[in-house]
Amino acid sequence: RIMFSTKTNWIINMQAIKPNWNTPQNVKAFTTLRHGGVSLAPYDSFNLGDHVGDDKNAVKINRTLLVEKFHLPQMPLFLNQTHSTRVLTLPYDGEDFNADAVYTSQPNQVCLVMTADCLPVLFTNKQGTEVAAAHAGWRGLCDGVLEQTVAKFHCPPEDILAWFGPAIGPTAFQVGQEVIDQFVAQDPQATSAFIADPKAKDKFLGNLYQIATQRLNALGITQISGGEHCTYLEADKFFSYRRENVTGRMASVVWINE
Repeated sequence: RIMFSTKTNWIINMQAIKPNWNTPQNVKAFTTLRHGGVSLAPYDSFNLGDHVGDDKNAVKINRTLLVEKFHLPQMPLFLNQTHSTRVLTLPYDGEDFNADAVYTSQPNQVCLVMTADCLPVLFTNKQGTEVAAAHAGWRGLCDGVLEQTVAKFHCPPEDILAWFGPAIGPTAFQVGQEVIDQFVAQDPQATSAFIADPKAKDKFLGNLYQIATQRLNALGITQISGGEHCTYLEADKFFSYRRENVTGRMASVVWINE
């Protein structure tokens, strides 16, 4: 059982990474870091995923902290992420939470995705009237989760801004030829995002940030920022599924403040 009284420093340590995009003041967005919560190792400490084996009560406390410390307008909808291309529109009154992206044009509706190496992509438009969050693991990225998310927007693509939250970086994302083949089948220019891994035979290093940029550019979206972190290498800041296997999840969040 986790007691509040045993943790006195997490309130002070509540930090996040914020997009460096040029958006209206009413658009709020950030990605959480791994510290600042109450979960015990190996989920230490600000784990927001309730599907990874962590103590359910700890996750509940962490989610409450997320709302309180970051001044969210309400408790977010937590998706059941399945590496699909399904996008929910908020407010959502259905019962099927299997989706990997969320979109809204309504104020105070919080779009949230969870990651621990996969690429979180946050979107808004120049007017600050539409926002979205997408969970782009390599499968979802390959299959078109970003394209499906952008398709929800009513504004022209040149008005859309995208920000890449922390994901596994280009020196750590090792894949086999079969992954490259799947990306290239969708978009031949994806070849340029892979290099041979100098440390492993028949393995390659992939750049998710580069592939996502290529995909968004193809849609007419050029205002893209972020993409400077590596969840695998920066163990002090981020959870990484590839590094630890059993680990927590960060949240990437965006909403229109009323």
